Amino acid sequence: MESVTKRPVATGGSQASGKFFIPDLCAPRPVFFLVLLSELFVLIYTLAASGLPEFNWNMLATASLLVQWLVLSSAALLCSVRGFFASRSLVLAAGGSITLVLLVTAVSSQLLLWFYPQLMAPAGGYWWLLRNLLMAALVAGIALRYFYLQQQLTLREHSELQARLDALRARIRPHFLFNTLNSIASLIASHPERAEEAVEDLAELFRASLRESERETTVADELRLCELYLGIEQLRLEGRLQLQWQVEEGIGNLPMPSLVLQPLVENAVYHGISRLQGGGVIAIGLARCGQRLQVTVRNPVHATSSESQGAGIALANISQRLQALFGDDASLELSTVGGHFQARLSYPVEVAG
Repeated sequence: MESVTKRPVATGGSQASGKFFIPDLCAPRPVFFLVLLSELFVLIYTLAASGLPEFNWNMLATASLLVQWLVLSSAALLCSVRGFFASRSLVLAAGGSITLVLLVTAVSSQLLLWFYPQLMAPAGGYWWLLRNLLMAALVAGIALRYFYLQQQLTLREHSELQARLDALRARIRPHFLFNTLNSIASLIASHPERAEEAVEDLAELFRASLRESERETTVADELRLCELYLGIEQLRLEGRLQLQWQVEEGIGNLPMPSLVLQPLVENAVYHGISRLQGGGVIAIGLARCGQRLQVTVRNPVHATSSESQGAGIALANISQRLQALFGDDASLELSTVGGHFQARLSYPVEVAG
């Protein structure tokens, strides 16, 4: 009989898009926003100038052609100088961007006045040029304000997410420390030499854990934590704990959230192997499947505990952190099949092309 529990979990991946508030204007999404915003202004202007009963389609077409040329030209120039503005202050970057837009508008409008004066004759020459500059400054200011507010919202969301993840990690560390110290305490009376060795492994494990809190962690980092932890447990359980590793080559540099794999292994030890008189084998598998990383931890369980292993604090904590990071793009599936408990974790990773 098979019992399966699926914990949907999610990202992102995300993460903040960057410190500079002006997005990459070579990318389709921000360019589409600028085109849409400017065309909306053109439509409003045409409606106000010609009225609805006698809507001037020629005015709409001419204004759209000019405005879209200005928008796309300005976006291309801002894209090329984005790196320069990114290293400057907010005021200088915003002022420089607006100045660049006004320069493009002035040059383009002047060229039209020189080569196609008949198109702009009713507009009044240089008054038409001044009007274009004012409208360009208005649209550029609105767009830059939108980009700035969007960046601030993204940074705030990222900050709140990081605080939530830190709280979840802080909650699981005492749980892990308590279990590990219990393992070491059980060795002191019977095997003091092994207890001393386990304390040294614990110190190294926490040094590695503190280093990981300062940077993004990888599969190789998490595997190292598991090896240190399992070394302590093998001293305690002696020959009762056996390991079977199946780790695909070349995945060590892939990203992995910190303290995700080790709690799965710890769960397998405490709810599985330690409750079996004869011990057993924990099978740990990690493999990349397309754009996803799949992690499987499988262990034998006692008949009376097979239904309760999936209700642990560690598993709930992992599920919450994956939900915060990846949303519905990740999953944690728990199942009991034929006297074995299995935790299968899957989440998206970026694969270099």
